[in-house]
Amino acid sequence: MNLFFLRVLLFSFILNTFSQKESVSILTNDQGIRLIVNGKDFIINGMNWDYFPIGTNYDYSLWNQTDSFIKLALDSEMSLLKDMGVNSIRVYIGIQPKWITYIYENFGIYTMLNHSFGRYGLSINGVWTPATDYANEHVQKILIEEATKMASTYKNTPGLLLFLLGNENNYGLFWSGAETEDFPDDADQLSLIGDTSGRAMYALMNKTALRIKKITSSYPVAICNGDLMYLDIIAEECKDIDVLGVNMYRGKSFGDAFERVQKELNLPIMFTEFGSDAYHGLEKKEDQKSQAIFLLENWKEIYENTAGLGRANNSIGGFTFQFSDGWWKYKQTKNLSIHDTNASWVSGGHEFDFKKGSNNMNEEWFGICAKGPTNDKGSYTLYPRAAYYILQQVHQLNLFQTSVTADSISEYFSEIQLSNAILKAKKNKDFLINN
Repeated sequence: MNLFFLRVLLFSFILNTFSQKESVSILTNDQGIRLIVNGKDFIINGMNWDYFPIGTNYDYSLWNQTDSFIKLALDSEMSLLKDMGVNSIRVYIGIQPKWITYIYENFGIYTMLNHSFGRYGLSINGVWTPATDYANEHVQKILIEEATKMASTYKNTPGLLLFLLGNENNYGLFWSGAETEDFPDDADQLSLIGDTSGRAMYALMNKTALRIKKITSSYPVAICNGDLMYLDIIAEECKDIDVLGVNMYRGKSFGDAFERVQKELNLPIMFTEFGSDAYHGLEKKEDQKSQAIFLLENWKEIYENTAGLGRANNSIGGFTFQFSDGWWKYKQTKNLSIHDTNASWVSGGHEFDFKKGSNNMNEEWFGICAKGPTNDKGSYTLYPRAAYYILQQVHQLNLFQTSVTADSISEYFSEIQLSNAILKAKKNKDFLINN
């Protein structure tokens, strides 16, 4: 056996040993609850990311395109994400393991893999069912099989951060389909649905989490809830999940979210969606400034509540919603090449365009980047808004320096320059309009 061959074997052994030791875990101690990646503290500076050229909708999949096209798209968008300090993206199943690894090895960005867990319906015995009945035995079998297949397929994928089940599925108990709506205000109806459909759903999520952990113990398993609705049922039925993920749009502040999750669940909280749209519904125009301010305040709270800083000590980060505008979100099958300005739901916390009795959340305008036209190759260019440059400053802060305190975080955020971010974004907007 020659020396070169021995070196190759040794190199392969080192790589295999490293990959086997690679792990993600949750650590709880007297300082709070932390996310640990390969033995080091990790804060999720995350982004909800997808790829939909203007004129397409949910039927389009980047992962069905050629490898050369996928690589071109990833190189363009992951470069922008890396430059703004993003270290994690949220992606739904469909992405092949090799692209998770490609993103990680080339850009240092991890992937949280999301199984929708029946949120948008299921095919049962060949029949499409838009509303998922989690108490149904066939549904339970299908979802457990799909989730365990996900765990088996991706368990040894470099760059995988954790598994996420669902996407505000508690809201999906009130309506079917993917388009965001308001849910009922009637307390009795909410309670009844929670105790029946909701309890069955959360119990199934917990059962599935246990099945995933039998396949691999190297990654935490999280669920995605809409705000803190049914937190009492989650406490009873989801005793084996590792992280509570929440989609939360309360405005500039998350309020009591950190404290409640800490006291009622004793779990880390991870914001799977949050932020603001970039459209002013009352003035009928783009509003980059308000979007940037809301994200600045949101991230300040996320950082202040990390372990060891004396507050709730259970924040492990979040995924800003979202990287680029979704021109298909309103109506979903119509006007796909029109940037609709119709608001489909309401948030009183987004006071800059809130008016009682009217919706103010514009689903097609949540991007921290505006989306350019689709070219003849099927790709597009992104144009960062002010929020991009704000987050670029936010994510430069190293939370794990010994000198970091809640007060120093507050001081750091007070020095972030909004005016500079707005100026940079204006140049991008002018370029998009004039080209």
